Amino acid sequence: MEGAFGRLDFSDTAATATAEIGIDWNPSPYLTLHAHGLARAEPDSFRGRRAGLVAGYLELHNTSEKDRFHLRAGQFFLPTSRENKGDLWSSPYTVNFSAINTWMGQEVRPIGVDLEWRHTTSGFNSLTLGATAFQGNDTMGTLLAWRGWSIGNRLPVFDELAPLPPLWSLPVFITDQNREGSTPFRSDMDGRTGWAARARLGFTDRANIQITHVDNRGDHELYGDEYSWKTYFTLVGAEIGHTEKTVLAAELIHGYTAMGPFLTFIPGRPVVADFSSAYVLLSHKQGRNRFSGRFDIVSLEDEDGSRGEDPTEDGLAWTISWLYDVTSHVRTALEFTQVSGDSNLALESGFDPDTSARSIVLEVRYNFW
Repeated sequence: MEGAFGRLDFSDTAATATAEIGIDWNPSPYLTLHAHGLARAEPDSFRGRRAGLVAGYLELHNTSEKDRFHLRAGQFFLPTSRENKGDLWSSPYTVNFSAINTWMGQEVRPIGVDLEWRHTTSGFNSLTLGATAFQGNDTMGTLLAWRGWSIGNRLPVFDELAPLPPLWSLPVFITDQNREGSTPFRSDMDGRTGWAARARLGFTDRANIQITHVDNRGDHELYGDEYSWKTYFTLVGAEIGHTEKTVLAAELIHGYTAMGPFLTFIPGRPVVADFSSAYVLLSHKQGRNRFSGRFDIVSLEDEDGSRGEDPTEDGLAWTISWLYDVTSHVRTALEFTQVSGDSNLALESGFDPDTSARSIVLEVRYNFW
């Protein structure tokens, strides 16, 4: 958040405070109106907005236990994460999210319509199918290709400018791009509708597996001072166990992102990259204590063959976390994260390529509901 190369939200000791509020209004058993907003106090070195709307939507649903339908319209998180299952897209297991869900929180929050059907059998097994048509995620992939994978939990609000590091290539090859940052969630730029589809199998309430495919159908073109990126990915997630006891969860993502027109003097496009990441999370709750461990691997691979920046990177991270419920409303946390990896983006721009980092997080969280 300081506009530099790095793997974490900040580079030194910092105190932050965030207040989040979620409002659900149910004027009838079939209708829910949801709004999620936040305000935060952060160091002056942080860029970005201090308050705003995270998500807001209208949902229609029936009350059948056997065949349940949900029709959602607005801005929302896709229901993909096996990790961020708490209120307001929080994690009940750790403070910082996995690399996958850090990026999903930063750049994947569609504005559109989502239809979901869930069929539950007499044995409480279930099949869930969902489809989404969306706009407004045109810059999806910018932070990944021009900043790299990271670990954190900060959620950009609507129309917030997320900072980019000082890439050498922007003033040389891509002069019209806003060098200060990218706006992940804004009104649609290219007029093209993206889509997503998912399927999930649930086995009683003890295990599930889900596959999701997302394609924003960006047209690669420049609109004002930002590009519409073409980004698609497939995400597979699975979990076994129960949140209130022991849970083993994992997710794997693989995708592609690109921007810029075809050029005759540069092979391919100015930016084309493949990306992938995976994590495994084990969490156990005993009384007021929860102990969690997570291991992440990340990868970016340059595919454009141009003279521009090379985002290729490989890295890994591991996190151990202790959460303690002081009361039913107060939770404390102590968490350690180690991230290892080199950044070609930093090296090419004249900075230290070793972007390894570690953090110790102390948190007090109050839930007033």
